[in-house]
Amino acid sequence: MTTSSTAAAPAETSTRRGVGWVILALALGGFGIGTTEFVAMGLLPNIASDLEITEPVAGHLISAYALGVVVGAPVIAVLAARMSRRTLLMSLMVAFTIGNGLSIAAQSYPILMAARFVAGLPHGAYFGVAALVAAHLAGPGKRASAVGQVMMGLSVANVLGVPAATWLGQALGWRSAMALVVVIGVATVASLWRVLPDLSDMPSSSPKAELGGLRRSQIWLTLLVGVIGFGGFFAFYTYLNTALTSLGGISESAVPIALMLFGAGMVTGNYVGGRMADALGDRAIAIGMAAAAVTLLLFAALVSTGWPAVIVTFFVGCSGSTAIPGLQTRLMDVADDAQTIAAALNHSALNVANAIGAWLGGMVIAEGLGYRAPSIAGAALAAGGVVVLIIAVLAARRSGTAEPPREESVAVGTDRYSELP
Repeated sequence: MTTSSTAAAPAETSTRRGVGWVILALALGGFGIGTTEFVAMGLLPNIASDLEITEPVAGHLISAYALGVVVGAPVIAVLAARMSRRTLLMSLMVAFTIGNGLSIAAQSYPILMAARFVAGLPHGAYFGVAALVAAHLAGPGKRASAVGQVMMGLSVANVLGVPAATWLGQALGWRSAMALVVVIGVATVASLWRVLPDLSDMPSSSPKAELGGLRRSQIWLTLLVGVIGFGGFFAFYTYLNTALTSLGGISESAVPIALMLFGAGMVTGNYVGGRMADALGDRAIAIGMAAAAVTLLLFAALVSTGWPAVIVTFFVGCSGSTAIPGLQTRLMDVADDAQTIAAALNHSALNVANAIGAWLGGMVIAEGLGYRAPSIAGAALAAGGVVVLIIAVLAARRSGTAEPPREESVAVGTDRYSELP
């Protein structure tokens, strides 16, 4: 007995280490994706000057990337339904790397637009499949934590990747920032090739099954939670710079501190949110979005005070991102045999939330309500996300399919509302 137990311990430790390396490799890909998604915003003047276009026109490059995310997530999920998850993840990161490589080579605005669209296509599908793989390998009781750790790559990009790439782009030209992203992409492909198992034990799917998931009301309700709830997150973030400088008296040079605090909050929230979701299920989503509403109102109240408002940005980032692992896991749970399209659509939904949040924030400013208003509107949207979540949970309960204890969720494919149409 002693010998058997002693032999089992190193094997279990080795397995945990193996999963850890896989999650780190998946997060590295998220780091690269997050860097390229947000760095373009800080380099728009450089891009506009180089291509001899106006800055508003250059801003359409961000829309092109977002459109690639929205289109690519469901299309790739359906077309690649039968593909090995290992092969799919590596192919997605190769496509991402090529798209950013084309951005470096682009000598005209139309070609750069096309390159940014191509770079955005793998975004949603990569995060969706990476979340499925992480949850599958983590096992019972640790699924949301694993998902949160993968998503942490995106959060760390806001703290380290985006500032570093922006500095590089300003010093050596915007193409050097894209070159850095290409290097990260190549490193991710190499890492995935080295540490990913064959994943042959993951359940397979089909295009018909994935498309069939679009008939499930719980998938759409969960996506709507993200669209509305995280719309508030982006309403705040889009106008954070101007709110702090015009109302808080913060200098432009100090704004990166607020952005780094916001990113650090996202890193913390992803970690805490994963553990909360494993323990509390849907309540973790509600807690995160309710906390986001409170912190957004707090920011609106303190924005004129300057540095206290800067500190609050950490808590806004933390509270909002706390809901992400639970939301991603909920989508996997309600998807049944449409796992890939549901997980990937979460990131399409977040990009729609980005567009809605920025639009609503701009609208309240245009109405003369000032730069405090986007945070107040954001708080309303975050509270709206909680309302939609309550509607989704009540609809599931009316169907007689209450959520099981979290420890009974054994792996990807576990459906807590399996009797729902």
